[in-house]
Amino acid sequence: MPDREPLNVLFLCTGNSARSIIAEAIINRDGHGHFRGYSAGSMPKGKVHPHTLSTLSRLGYPTGGLRSKSWDEFARPDAPKLDFVFTVCDNAAGEVCPLWPGQPITAHWGVPDPAAVTDDAAAETLAFAHAYRQLKNRIDLFVSLPLASLDRISLQRRLDAIGKTITEPSPA
Repeated sequence: MPDREPLNVLFLCTGNSARSIIAEAIINRDGHGHFRGYSAGSMPKGKVHPHTLSTLSRLGYPTGGLRSKSWDEFARPDAPKLDFVFTVCDNAAGEVCPLWPGQPITAHWGVPDPAAVTDDAAAETLAFAHAYRQLKNRIDLFVSLPLASLDRISLQRRLDAIGKTITEPSPA
């Protein structure tokens, strides 16, 4: 892959304020230049959840430039050609997505919404940490795939299997 442009990966969620933003940050740093990550939502909140930014900052991820945006930005003719599109929430997986330029490979990697946890600050922090761990694990598996040696059907099977991996939450 080093002689090729980075592969473009879009992570989708309904609100584009937590999970998809976390995934974008992970792949942009941990993809080692082989991947360019993006995120978007079908109904973006318009701002990144504060716990998303604090979680990423605490773990050493750059957060400058992260923003909540519509998936319409990636369906326009001038949008980056997408190689992969992953839904990270169950709502986005069930929605009718735009037609993506370039016929990207798609998969569903559902992760519980940490922004839905509002009981107390400790529970919210744990929910964001768990979402991060689950996304980090899946992205690590993805970036380690031998992409050049996999045909499209084999790659699709691998991506679907990655979406079924479960990272257990840490005990409270």
